[in-house]
Order: sequence, then structure tokens, then C-alpha cells
Amino acid sequence: MQLPYNDFGNWMRQQFPYKVQKLSVNAGFTCPTRDGHTGFGGCTYCNNRSFNPAYCEPQEQVSKQLDAGKKFFARKYPNMKYLAYFQAYTSTYDTIDRLKAMYEEALMVEDVVGLVIGTRPDCMPDALLNYLEELNKHTFLIVEYGVESANNNTLERVKRGHTFECSRDTIERTHQRGIKTGAHVIIGLPGEDAKESIRQASIMSSLPIDILKIHQMQIIRGTLLAKTYLEQPFHLYTVDEYLDVICEYVKRLRKDLVLDRFVSQSPEGLLIAPKWGLKNYEFTNLLVRKMEKEKITQGIMSL
Repeated sequence: MQLPYNDFGNWMRQQFPYKVQKLSVNAGFTCPTRDGHTGFGGCTYCNNRSFNPAYCEPQEQVSKQLDAGKKFFARKYPNMKYLAYFQAYTSTYDTIDRLKAMYEEALMVEDVVGLVIGTRPDCMPDALLNYLEELNKHTFLIVEYGVESANNNTLERVKRGHTFECSRDTIERTHQRGIKTGAHVIIGLPGEDAKESIRQASIMSSLPIDILKIHQMQIIRGTLLAKTYLEQPFHLYTVDEYLDVICEYVKRLRKDLVLDRFVSQSPEGLLIAPKWGLKNYEFTNLLVRKMEKEKITQGIMSL
């Protein structure tokens, strides 16, 4: 199916001759904004429980988590291959020896054909990049960075603990090593209106990234932002408002940039707002219909 944007699923089918599924791994990492290195309590919006599957228990070995994930998917897709997705917290925030042991344990699991490593731009030393550059020669590898915003005032407000300049520098260093590089942004962070989010699209597009993940601002139980929101609610996008913003955002992204997703669906028990009542694919279907109806395609306004 021809989509009006460069879809991650189609791109993945070009990378592999078989169906591939990401399997999340919780390897028990923390973050520099939680352990006191740059702060305590984490980013104001963050609760990793909102996107960790039930089979991800950090007390379990990496290989056992992957085996549990394989069993979960194998019932429906018996011939599936997998990417070990180190997703929880900051998956490069440890000693290089420990990181190497965990990554290589994952790659030893049968039918695991590559790695996706989620991390922060301030947690990628050159020594680790040296290792990942070599690993990339032997297996499929994506390193994705939580950029979240290109606005330093916003990053400070949400206690992110790094600047956008840090994100740009680390993404450039990773790209220079020939490693497939992804970035993650949140639309609707406190203090950012639609105009500001749309302004940032061309900035994100200028980074040497291969893949971009986007999702809406959500208020999750157990976060610092939830306390603020419950005391003094602020505006969160409706579905229609968010569709409008995403259409304008995607117009300004270069055509070759792979778009992984547009929304995140947090568990009902953790989500305070906004409660759209849509699954990810349902939102994507609405977006595609809107883009097709309005003759919008990715990159029609990019430079």
C-alpha cells in the first residue's frame, strides 16, 4: 500500500526478507536524571511502566525476557524473526563491559537478528560508539535518541538534563559511524503550542537521522507532570487538533526520513489524559485519510 509518508513498516520490509518484530527488553537500567548524576525524579513526564510489556521484568535475564517475548508472538507468527529492543530508561547508561555482555547475550538468542538501542544523547561516549560501529558491521543495528524537543527552554522545563545542541552533536557522531540513527520527539510538551512544534519540524529534519518517532503529550500517573496537571490542568490536544499539527509537521520533513509512529498508547490504568479512545493503528488510519483527502504528502514543504 502506497502511503503519503515514508512508513517504517515498509522500510523494514526492505531490510529483511522475512517478518521482523521488536521485542522489548528491560535490562534494569536507570537514567542520569534519576540517580543524581544530573537530577532526581527523572524527566517530568516519564514513567517507563507506560510502555514496557508485561514480559519485561528487569530481574529476569535478557535472554529469558526475549524467550518470553518470542512465545508471546510465536502463537500468531510462528516464522517471525526478532530485534531485541533495549527500550527501558537509558540503555547505554552502564559500563561498556556490562553493555557489551547484555547486547551480545541478546544476539545469541535464536531468531534474534539485530538490536534497537534506545538512549539519551548525553549517554553515548566515543568508546561505546567505537564498539557499536564494529557491532554494526556484523548485525542489524538502530540507535535511537530521545531528543524530545529542539527548544532548550522546553528541555529545561521538563528536566531533561541535556540541550538540543547535545542531541545534534551525538546524532552527528553516530551517523558518522555508519549506524542507523533514530530520534524521538514529543508533540505538545508544556510551553510548546502548535506553532512551536511545527517550527521544529524542519530543524529535526535537518539532523542526519534515518528514522523519526513522534508521539503526543500524555499525562501518566506517577510522574512529576501528573502532579502539576492535577493541580492546574493545561491544554492537551484533541484528536482533531493533533491531526492538524501532525499534517503540518510531516509536510516539513524530508521525503527520505522514515517515520516510525505518530502516537503512543499508554495503558488505561496509567493514563490520566488525553483519553482519545483510539488504538495506534486507528489514529494512523485517520491520519492517512486526512492526508489523502487534503493531498498532503511528506516533504511537500521541506527545503
